[in-house]
Amino acid sequence: MTILDGKKTSDDLKNEIALEVKEMKSRGEKVPHLAAVLVGNDGASLTYVGSKVRSCERIGFDSTLIKLAEETTEEELLDQIDQLNNNPEIDGYIVQLPLPKHIDEQKVLLAVDPDKDVDGFHPTNFGKMAQDMPVFIPATPFGIMELLKRYNVPTEGKHTVVIGRSHIVGRPMSILMSQKGNPGNSTVTLAHSRTSNLEELTKQADIIITALGVPEFLKADMVKEGVTIIDVGITRVPDETKERCYRITGDVDFEAVSKKADFITPVPGGVGPMTIAMLLKNTLLARARHNAL
Repeated sequence: MTILDGKKTSDDLKNEIALEVKEMKSRGEKVPHLAAVLVGNDGASLTYVGSKVRSCERIGFDSTLIKLAEETTEEELLDQIDQLNNNPEIDGYIVQLPLPKHIDEQKVLLAVDPDKDVDGFHPTNFGKMAQDMPVFIPATPFGIMELLKRYNVPTEGKHTVVIGRSHIVGRPMSILMSQKGNPGNSTVTLAHSRTSNLEELTKQADIIITALGVPEFLKADMVKEGVTIIDVGITRVPDETKERCYRITGDVDFEAVSKKADFITPVPGGVGPMTIAMLLKNTLLARARHNAL
């Protein structure tokens, strides 16, 4: 059994990107600039955005954090997005979700310039991805594909079951795993919480990518020997034995399922660290495109 170590792989990626940035500086080129817009004071969002800013500093990117008050209006946020769209210094930016309830997330995401949409959430980028065109791939699916590639996980001709149909993870993964290439070339079944024969499907699967958000949902008796497991789930489960009185748990019963798997991601330390690394990779790609114009 091989652990797909997202922390180590993300560190490797950041080191590679830092080297590219160093070479850009030596040629006198502008380094990538990533901006993040944060509305309100959601604790998880503050932590996540802070991690992105620190990662930018580590690899030599320029970064800008735009913090807006909880009561910021939709019109004010859209005006801020327009400014970012028209600022040539900014290569890519993200609008951290979730947004306050009085703001229409869909309207905001549609306002983002697709050429600066390093989160890969804009419908233009999603459509291009579906047609296998050069595009910003959503960071979490991009990270999963990179893990599969770097660990030489066999995917061609395999049956992949994706559990979860979100536009952020499930649907993009179903498209990417079915496309020509390596990783890819697998036969994909997209399942979700309402799938009636889910256990029957997972028992057939060579690869399972689960983004359901149900702690330890996938048990050992639901998978076959030699399976590859990608666990995208991340849930805080109460645990009085821990200092913070909770532990982070994925969708997979790791201890039991890992005994049957050939490859498996841990939680934490698997897919999570890859997300920020691939966001940085998308920003590097955005800078390269802008340099080419």
